[in-house]
Amino acid sequence: MTGPRIGVDVGGTFTDVTLVTGDGELVTAKVPTTADQSEGVIAGIRKACDDAGVDPSAVSEFTHAMTVSVNALLERGGARTALVTTEGFGDVLEIGRQTRPELYDLDAEKPAPLVPRRRRYEVAERATPDGIETPVDPDDVRAIAADLRESGVESVAVAFLHAYAHPENERRAAELLREELDVPVSASHEVLAEFREYERTATTAVDAYVTPAIDAYVGRLEARAAELGVPAPRIMQSNGGIADARTVRDKAVTTVLSGPAAGVVGANRAAERVRADRDLAGLVTFDMGGTSSDVSLVRDGRAERTTDASVGGVPVRVPMVDVHTIGSGGGSLAWVDSGGALRVGPESAGAEPGPACYGKGGERATITDANVVLGYVGASTALGGELELDEAAARDALAALADEAGLDSPLAAARGVYEVANAKMIRAIRSVTVERGYDPRAFGLVAFGGAGPMHAAPLADALGVDTVVVPVAGGVLSAYGLLDADEKHDAVRTRLTPLAEADPDEVDADLAALRAAALADVADGADAAVRLSADCRYAGQSFELEVSIPESFDPDAVRERFHDAHERAYGYRVDEAVELVTLRATARVERGVDDTAYEAGGDSLLGTREAAFGDAVYETEIHDRLALAPGDAVDGPAVLEQAESTTVVAPEWRATVQADGTAVLTRGADR
Repeated sequence: MTGPRIGVDVGGTFTDVTLVTGDGELVTAKVPTTADQSEGVIAGIRKACDDAGVDPSAVSEFTHAMTVSVNALLERGGARTALVTTEGFGDVLEIGRQTRPELYDLDAEKPAPLVPRRRRYEVAERATPDGIETPVDPDDVRAIAADLRESGVESVAVAFLHAYAHPENERRAAELLREELDVPVSASHEVLAEFREYERTATTAVDAYVTPAIDAYVGRLEARAAELGVPAPRIMQSNGGIADARTVRDKAVTTVLSGPAAGVVGANRAAERVRADRDLAGLVTFDMGGTSSDVSLVRDGRAERTTDASVGGVPVRVPMVDVHTIGSGGGSLAWVDSGGALRVGPESAGAEPGPACYGKGGERATITDANVVLGYVGASTALGGELELDEAAARDALAALADEAGLDSPLAAARGVYEVANAKMIRAIRSVTVERGYDPRAFGLVAFGGAGPMHAAPLADALGVDTVVVPVAGGVLSAYGLLDADEKHDAVRTRLTPLAEADPDEVDADLAALRAAALADVADGADAAVRLSADCRYAGQSFELEVSIPESFDPDAVRERFHDAHERAYGYRVDEAVELVTLRATARVERGVDDTAYEAGGDSLLGTREAAFGDAVYETEIHDRLALAPGDAVDGPAVLEQAESTTVVAPEWRATVQADGTAVLTRGADR
C-alpha cells in the first residue's frame, strides 16, 4: 500500500486539491487562490490532510498545476527580457506573419511583442541550412553582455537564423552570455529546434519571459513543501504529462497550459468507461472555472495535441494538449456595450473581491451571481464547503445590470447572462468539433470545474449531444487529473528533406539522438517507453501532419501513414511527393491512480427551491450529490449539490449515478 498522494491545481479564483489515501479514499478541498499562489497551495494541502486525518509528512507524492506562466503572458507581467539575434533579424518578433487579428478591421492592433525594440540586439553571424558561413565573434557577444548588465535585464533569449539545423554559433553565444550574466539565458536550439524563424524566436522569447517567474515560484513552493514535510512538487506540463521541478525550471515554456492540460487528463480518465459503454466516438471536455472556460477533444482515448497554439497573441510551438480557451468563467463580469447589447467577460471579478454573492465587496454582476438568481445555487450552498453566499447581493447586482440593459427584472438579466455565456461556450465547442470535421452528436460532453456542470445540459441540447458526464470529483477534476497523468518528455528536431531522398541511416541517427534527449529528463529509475513520430506534408503545402514512425525509419511506411492521415483529416489523398519536415520523440512513464472508493450515505433529498429554466420557473428538488448511491436516478428539473461544484439537471434530462459516483446525464428517449 502506497502512501497518500496529493494533486493541487491553481485556478483564477480557487485552488483545488485532491488527496487519495492509501486505502483509496478520495478527499477533496477548495480554498481561495492567493496572490502568491504557493501560499494557497500549502493552505489547500493542510486542509485536505486535516479532512482526511493524514499527517502531511506521510504524503508520498505531490503533483501540481499552476497558472504562473499563462498569467505572466496574458497580463504581460513577465521578466524584463532581451533578445539576441542574427544581424538583420531584430524585428522578427514585430513583423511576425503579417496577419491581422481581424481581417477587415483596419484599426485592429497586434499585441505588443514581449521584447521591445530597444532590448533587441543583433550579432554579425550567419548559419544556413547547410552549415556555418560566418562564425560568431565572442567580443561582439561580450559587448552585448556588458550593455545588458547595465540595462538591468532579468532574462535573455538567443535565437539565431537556422540554429535549428546548425546551432554552433547560438550555442557559443549562449555560453558566453551565461558566463557574463547572472540571469537565465534561453537558446532556441534548446527550447525549440524547429524551422520557421518567427515561431521559434517567439517561443524562445516566451521561455525567457516566464522563466524567472517559474523559477522563483517553484523555488518558494519547494521550500514551503519541505517545511510541511511534503515531497517536492512534480509539475504538470502543457503536453499532458508531468515532470520534476528541475526540468520545468529549465524549460519554463512547457508549463504555459499546465492547468487546462491536467483537466483534460482527468476528464479522459473519469469518462472513459462511460465512453466505451455508450460506444461514443470520443469526448468533448468542458472545464468552466472562475475566470475562463476550456474546451478540448479526446479521440481514441487520447487527448488531441497541437504544436500550433497561441497564448495572449504569441505563438507557442511546444507540444501541448489542444485546448480552446474563452474568457467566460463563473467570475466573468456581465456588462452592456455601447449598442445596448448584453455581454459577458472576458474581464473577471477574480478571487478578490469576487462575484457579488461572495460578500467580499463585489458589486458588479457575474455568471455566478446569475446562477444564484436563477436558483441553481442557493444561499445555503457553501462553495468549497466554507464560503456561504449572499443571495441579496447577487440580486442587487443583477437588478443594476437589468436597469442598464433595459430589462424588467433581475431574473430577466440573469437569464440573459446565462444565455450569452452559453452561446460563447457553444461556439467554443463547435470550434473543436464541427469546424474540424467532427459531429458533436457522436461525442459525449464531460462537464467539470466549479461551474461546468451548471451549464452542461443546455450546451448539450444546443449541440445535439445526448450524454453528459459529470465526474464525482468534477469540481476539482484538474487536481484529480494530476494524480492520473503520466510522466512525459518531448524532443524535436527539424529535418527538411523530400521523403524519397531521406537517408534512413542519417534519420535513424537523428531519432537516436532525440530518443536520448527525451529520456534524459525522465526521473531516475523510471521505465519509459518512447514514441517516435514525424511531421510530414505534401510538397508545396505550408502545414504538416504528425504520423508515427517505426523503431527503424522506413520511408515507404511513413509515406503510406501520411497518405492515410491526410485522408482522415481532409477527406482525400493525392499522388504527390511527400516531404519529411520534423522528427519527434516522446518519452512516457505510465503512472495513474487506482479506482477510488465511493460510498453514499443517507437521504439525498435536501428540499426544494424555485429555479428558472428557459421562460418557466419550477419548484426544483435539491439533492446532496454525495448521498446518491450507485444506480440512483434523479429526473430534472433538479439540482445536485456538493461542496466544490453544482450539477443542474434540466427538464427532460435524467442523472444516473454510476458505481464510481460519476453522474451520467441523458435526455429524451436516451434516458
